[in-house]
Amino acid sequence: MTITAVATRHGYGTFDCDGAQIRAHCRHLATVVTVRGDINAANVDRVSEHLWRLTLGSNPVVLDLTEVTHFTAAGVSLVQRLDEDCRAAGVEWTLVASPAVLGLLGGDGELPVARSVREALRNLAEAIVSRRQLVLPLIKKTA
Repeated sequence: MTITAVATRHGYGTFDCDGAQIRAHCRHLATVVTVRGDINAANVDRVSEHLWRLTLGSNPVVLDLTEVTHFTAAGVSLVQRLDEDCRAAGVEWTLVASPAVLGLLGGDGELPVARSVREALRNLAEAIVSRRQLVLPLIKKTA
């Protein structure tokens, strides 16, 4: 068994899904899931399965699709399902995607979008600070 196979089995490294490669990085503020390659009808179920496993829990998620080279209607349904699953679980998430992918998803403003992973993480950090500032006066009053 290769080191890559062992790492993939234990949740590290890159998962290959018939043309799409998925890698997750657990950062302090969020789990950043990067997808490269093609998302199409042939691999969308495998990609969806890995996304679901990598985004379980309460940690915010940043889905980075900036290196997706081919994105079809199957990819649109994948992103919509992730949005529904995260909303149902109360998990914050942000999409980072190329203009081509964003064009296929539509610009209706329903999806949480950032221009870069850095911007997405900064937005999450600012949201945490804002929530703390709202709660701090309440804590001081009860103390």
